[in-house]
Amino acid sequence: MAQSMTLLILFSILELAPMCFCRRTYGSYLYPQYYDYTCPQAEDIVRSVITRAVAREARMAASLIRVHFPDCFVQGCDGLILLDSTGTMPSEKRSNPSCKSARAFEVIEEIKAALEEQCPHTVSCADIRALAAGDSTVLVGGRSWEVPLGRKDSRSTSLTLSNLDIPAPNDKFPILLNKFNRKGLDVIDLVALLGSHTIGNARCSSFRQRLYSQSGDDQLDSMLDQSYASQIHATCPRLAGDQNLFFLDNVTPTTFDDSFFKNLLAYKGLLSSDQVLFTSNEESIELVKKYAEDNKVFLQQFAASMVKMGNISPLTGSRGEIRKICRKINS
Repeated sequence: MAQSMTLLILFSILELAPMCFCRRTYGSYLYPQYYDYTCPQAEDIVRSVITRAVAREARMAASLIRVHFPDCFVQGCDGLILLDSTGTMPSEKRSNPSCKSARAFEVIEEIKAALEEQCPHTVSCADIRALAAGDSTVLVGGRSWEVPLGRKDSRSTSLTLSNLDIPAPNDKFPILLNKFNRKGLDVIDLVALLGSHTIGNARCSSFRQRLYSQSGDDQLDSMLDQSYASQIHATCPRLAGDQNLFFLDNVTPTTFDDSFFKNLLAYKGLLSSDQVLFTSNEESIELVKKYAEDNKVFLQQFAASMVKMGNISPLTGSRGEIRKICRKINS
């Protein structure tokens, strides 16, 4: 009797095993080994192209990390931000938060072309973008993480949601937190993810109001260090220079570290939406202090929050497609 029961259990396990394998293979959830059998070279190919791109232009690392945000905040992480406009579908690249800041699309296309040559119609643009963000972080000094994979690419965009959902450089703290909360992200994620501003640049048009009229009174923002403000004035005049660039972190502008948070402690955050992390909420203030004191803790939390953001409503299974070219849907 005992032997019969053992055999019955064994047969049941063997019978269920293929079902479990199919669910894992066909993407009902994301996991780092998704392409191990269908395109084992995928991560190496992505890393190789990213390494060359960052070597050509150091700013590219920040751009590849930053494009992770508008993609995931609008309808989930499904490659929407990569699509160009068509006659019937406006691109999210044209939205107010993205039109002057989202870039690096040519690098994504370079990766896609290399992957299509090696593993045709296998690796999604949404996964390429997620891998690119991880590799870019490591190249400039950040911590690595295992990127969950298995996303499909969306066939449509939403310019309206892009304008509404993406955090803006002038957002007050409650607005910022609300935008993050709506995506399942908390205040810890908010502070850690904005720490990506430890690298990259911002345009004059994104922070001019802090110099000249933060409260509509034609005065310098009281939460901006005066000596720091005097450095910015030359780069960002009152009536010109909208596209002039300034480092988000002028201490270590090309290194992924905690100096961004140290800048906030000294009231030298470039964007209003950065500085409010240290002026508007007790929990975020404590987190800024914590990350400023311990770079390792910041890097660990940034990696964890990037994984969490990358899991926002991904398309899986048959709900999307794998684009041949990332800037347009398959015909």
